[in-house]
Amino acid sequence: MAGFWQGLWRLADPKISLTSAASMYLGIAVAATEGPLPWGWLVVTGLAFFCMEVAKNAWGDVFDYDSGTDLAVAPEDRTAFSGGKRVMVDELLTRGQTWRIALGFGATGLLLGGAIVLFREPAALWIGLLGMFLGWSYHGPPLRFAYRGLGELDVVIVYGPLIALATYLIATHRFSMDVLLLSLPLGLYIAGFLWVNEFPDYAADRICGKYNLIVRLGRHRASRLLPVIYLVAAGMTLSLTQFGFSFATLVGLVAAAPALFAVIAVWRKPETFHRYVPAQPAALLAFLLYSLGAGTGVILGGID
Repeated sequence: MAGFWQGLWRLADPKISLTSAASMYLGIAVAATEGPLPWGWLVVTGLAFFCMEVAKNAWGDVFDYDSGTDLAVAPEDRTAFSGGKRVMVDELLTRGQTWRIALGFGATGLLLGGAIVLFREPAALWIGLLGMFLGWSYHGPPLRFAYRGLGELDVVIVYGPLIALATYLIATHRFSMDVLLLSLPLGLYIAGFLWVNEFPDYAADRICGKYNLIVRLGRHRASRLLPVIYLVAAGMTLSLTQFGFSFATLVGLVAAAPALFAVIAVWRKPETFHRYVPAQPAALLAFLLYSLGAGTGVILGGID
């Protein structure tokens, strides 16, 4: 039982759920400028996202185990942010237990989503179906985006606009171009986090046919594209004031500091940075600071 609970904890992985929380915060921030918030329904929404995150982590671990990529990661390349959850590799869970966790949490997430659709916002059905499709297809057949070089784009869409727009919709019964504009930089910052996390798995992914963009480009060229991702995100942040956002929103640019730290580390030693430099935590901090800074700036400064 100790192994089971340890495996479940790995699949729940609070630091990965921060991606959903960061996106939700932006949707909540814009909604807060327009009126009272339905906190009960926002809690239900957060629980639904959390359950689907656990389910996605569980089925993703099965698919990565089956492809061999998690088994092929060298011990010196394993980190707390990459190499999979390894619940089967480390024999914490069996395949059956991992699938039951995926089905149990997935079903709970669907029930919570169904309650939102039936009793709060019917239009959430369509955005929920899109989220389920993209969440499954990241690892799952037939599309397997993470194995075809499309996983990074999947992440930009889901953890940028999709979750933020869903949160705003559930809070206000409307969609918002402001939420879309505010969440696009976040999607890029989270893609940057994924980008950094894919470097340690490069050799295993290449051998086992997981052709994400790092494998397709090679680590050297991929390291040169990381600053481009962050520069585009920063440029989009700067442009927010041209769309009616207050200058307080530019507090989100504080994300540039940890992003620069990650860029320098990856640029200098793309093959081994993860063994010596905490670039992965820095990339995580970057998207959190963007969400916190830009979202709080919206709350304090409003939108014209």
